[in-house]
Amino acid sequence: MASVWSGYLTFGLVTLPVRLYSGARGQRIGFHMLHATDHARLRQQMVCELDGEVVPRSETVRGYEYAKGEYVVVSDEEIKAAAPHTEKQLEIVEFCKGGEIDPIWYESSYYLLPEAAGRRPYALLQRAMEESGYVAVAKLAMHNRESIALVRAGTVREAEEQDGKPEKGSRRGLILHTLYYHDEIRLAEGFGASSDVAVSEAELRLAEQLIKGLAAPFHPAQFEDHYRKNLEEVIEAKLHGKTPARKEVAPKLAPVTDLMESLKRSLEAMPAKAATPQAGTHARASASEPSAGHKKPPRAAAHGAKSRKKSAS
Repeated sequence: MASVWSGYLTFGLVTLPVRLYSGARGQRIGFHMLHATDHARLRQQMVCELDGEVVPRSETVRGYEYAKGEYVVVSDEEIKAAAPHTEKQLEIVEFCKGGEIDPIWYESSYYLLPEAAGRRPYALLQRAMEESGYVAVAKLAMHNRESIALVRAGTVREAEEQDGKPEKGSRRGLILHTLYYHDEIRLAEGFGASSDVAVSEAELRLAEQLIKGLAAPFHPAQFEDHYRKNLEEVIEAKLHGKTPARKEVAPKLAPVTDLMESLKRSLEAMPAKAATPQAGTHARASASEPSAGHKKPPRAAAHGAKSRKKSAS
């Protein structure tokens, strides 16, 4: 895996060389836009608004629109020259307790790894943060943007746990999260209004029982993207000339009219729900096996070529 950033981590007068690696990457089914008549691939082009001509990338420049239809051109060299020192220096500016930063501020996650020359100070910082419970607030510039960053000591499991014991153990190290700035957080209208709504003590106790009844250790491998799995099944069926099976339509739900009755019925249904494979041992046991829904669908290139030949004839 290639690193996305390299430079120096500094805290106080301690400096160590480090690299950042992407901590996660979303997976989804991608589609190309095709010409409906012959299924040929469609390509996007840049067209000049004045003369309608297609402009090659070599003749493009970057412009900032300071007024409607008015631009100031900024060169790549000028953009690069504007980079602050944090482009090569991950600067820790303060430490705080992790609970002070709500996850809504988190933007992207990265693994922070030391170069060979920085392993000892890295280990020292990691151990000190683990034992003190503090996280670091830092500044970092990459991808033409300076971000606030949170650095914390984290643990990532290599495999699902079986009988309470990890199959391969866990890895500990420093994880970096870029954070949004305060003016980038959008507050939804009406958020927080529910704190003024009165609930009865009996309702609260039943809700707590329901929460505890659904409580279980977090096993991320038991979850899968059913949307992606369903699309893979659709693609597989069409590649073999079959009609994709229709999925069940989700039932329409109505707002709860009797909250207390709904809570009681939910608790009564708990044993039956807990016995289902999705919430039981079977789900965790099968989680370590590759899911059929995670197989990459066959490439449709050959099928698309056949379709073009048929349409051409």
